Amino acid sequence: MRSIPALPPARPLPPLAGIGLKPCHYGAVLGECGDAHLPAWAEVHPQNYFADGGPAHRWLGAVAEVLPLSFHSTGLSLGSAEGPCLDELEALARLVKRYQPAQVSDHLSWSVSGADHFPDLLPMPYTETALQRLCTSIAVVQDRLRRPILIENPSRYLAFAGDTMDEATFLHRLCRQTGCGLLLDINNIAVSAGNLGLDSEAMVDAINPALVGEVHLAGHTREDHGSFVVAIDDHGSPVAAETWALFARFVARAGAVPTLIEWDTDVPDYAVLMGEAATAGAILAGADHARAA
Repeated sequence: MRSIPALPPARPLPPLAGIGLKPCHYGAVLGECGDAHLPAWAEVHPQNYFADGGPAHRWLGAVAEVLPLSFHSTGLSLGSAEGPCLDELEALARLVKRYQPAQVSDHLSWSVSGADHFPDLLPMPYTETALQRLCTSIAVVQDRLRRPILIENPSRYLAFAGDTMDEATFLHRLCRQTGCGLLLDINNIAVSAGNLGLDSEAMVDAINPALVGEVHLAGHTREDHGSFVVAIDDHGSPVAAETWALFARFVARAGAVPTLIEWDTDVPDYAVLMGEAATAGAILAGADHARAA
């Protein structure tokens, strides 16, 4: 395992339920809408705050005084053949230094090739070559940020014919070789299992809880194409029953973990989002109570 010269975060994430913070909810979080019910923590996409100043930073600075923060990056393109996007990394490093979030994460994916930037998180094969490329990129990022990061498991729609290992093995080796942790997206497991004909419970059970620093929960949609159905990871609806069940299964084994409600499209009212967070919080509390008993 690599030794990373870490800088301490401003405040750690509590093992409770947080929300993905959107501008339409700034006022509610800061009490300007008469709603004092707060999440335990909040996560933002740092790319939305890469400007040096302006209203976005005034809001985020105010939120950071109230809640612990997690930065969930979407732009490092860790799986690119050329390595991580260095412009994105420098901007992220400046933002991390400014706010000292509790966690920084990105995806097991790529989105940049040469001068081309693609508007999606594209998949990687689970091969030795891909693993070593990703390890090299993560080392660059962690050395620049002076902290370990979390890597999110992907939602998959097709499997690569040349895969030589399963997802859990790939992720575990990635953590062992780089010192990074996992951001376990339970919804992505439900999506991938449905699309690839895999056992979602077995996929959850295969993950080592000691590596998981954060959990994501979100909704997905299903498109019926007649002869087949595709699950789409759109983060645009309540968490599905299957995902809740997989989450409860994981935390029964792992105990409480900082857990995020992700809702990125058709963003609902704050009360709806907090209702989903309350459901997650109840499952976390139940898991801890059961483990204690």
